Amino acid sequence: MIDPEIAARADLTRPPLTAAGIAERRRTGRVVTDAELTRDGSVTFTEEDADGVPVLVLRPNGFDGPPVLHLHGGGMVAGTRRSDLHVLAEWVSELGVTLVSPEYRLAPEHPHPAPVRDCYRTLTWMQRVGFPPPVVAGTSAGGGLAAAVTLMARDHGGPAVRGQLLMCPMLDDRCATPSSHQFLSGTTWVRASNLTGWTALLGDARGGPDVSPYAAPARATDLSGLPPTYVDVGSVDVFRDEAVDYAARIWRTGGDAELHVWPGGCHGFDQLVPDAVLSRRARAARMEWLRKVI
Repeated sequence: MIDPEIAARADLTRPPLTAAGIAERRRTGRVVTDAELTRDGSVTFTEEDADGVPVLVLRPNGFDGPPVLHLHGGGMVAGTRRSDLHVLAEWVSELGVTLVSPEYRLAPEHPHPAPVRDCYRTLTWMQRVGFPPPVVAGTSAGGGLAAAVTLMARDHGGPAVRGQLLMCPMLDDRCATPSSHQFLSGTTWVRASNLTGWTALLGDARGGPDVSPYAAPARATDLSGLPPTYVDVGSVDVFRDEAVDYAARIWRTGGDAELHVWPGGCHGFDQLVPDAVLSRRARAARMEWLRKVI
């Protein structure tokens, strides 16, 4: 059951995403305003070029704080470098971090590996221009990309990553967990939408034997050697079980992971109703973890 406060205030009637509906979903996506980014003047932002990838850089009062590379959500098919930042700009104003948000290319026009390559290119750009090792964070599809970029950094010998923060992450193209079958309607991201997103990214390879862990991080056979990890997800989310399993597999290697399953949280609940009690609890827990890591 979805948390009553969120259920009363979120739009849970949007139909599942289809391939034919991707253009409309992009057109009607939430627009984050300059005022939301600047948070009453405590945050400044610039548009920059990360070796060919457009990025939005948010800074606390114009100076560089500890960096966070944030990868936006949108099911691999929608979203912009401003997406999610109406909430996450508080990391900049409250914690003093510098937040870098790239405009990675979207499927189906740009299938795997284009999105993750853009995100990894942004990480290497950050190193080249002098940022210290960042926390790599992401929401939904961006959470999957954050996990993938962290795996790439480990496997390629860098750049160094301070931690990974995975919020309701989209990790597994096989869509075979109980939670991926459980939520077919009445919530914000249902099974049919999930299949649309993964098929846009992977085409006929989706669910087959040859999918790279850099496309679907749940496919990784080895989760050792990863930096400190934070995973959170709602209990009413198609991604619940794959997120829980990802944290558990990190633990089994002896790694450092913190897991939160928010009771009654639907997919993206804290973005939809930021001032709900459950949303405030989730955001406070993430910020406490970020304080420790940075």
